Amino acid sequence: VQLVESGGGLVQPGGSLRLSCVASGFPFSSYNMLWYRQAPGKERELVAGINSAGGITSYADSVKGRFTISRDNAKNMVFLQMSSLKPEDTAVYFCNALTMTLETKYEYWGQGTQVTVSS
Repeated sequence: VQLVESGGGLVQPGGSLRLSCVASGFPFSSYNMLWYRQAPGKERELVAGINSAGGITSYADSVKGRFTISRDNAKNMVFLQMSSLKPEDTAVYFCNALTMTLETKYEYWGQGTQVTVSS
């Protein structure tokens, strides 16, 4: 199982970035996909989520209206389009795959990609 994020980097306040996560080794289209972030000295927080079919999305209040999550099940990829970036968006961003049965939780994590918002 692998989740590999890319697209992070240094961007000025007000700028945009698009994060990508490519998945392999599990039935991607059966999993909900989420983006988390963790800033230095802070706990990991949920940023956005999308259901397995891609029809339902959810966002943290702090990013609502600025970030958009999407997925391409044919390519086993999930994306996070980030706009109007702020210094407080600086963090390592992680891709997460999640599904559950009545008995078992299946969850996978990527290694993270650094996003730095600074002038």
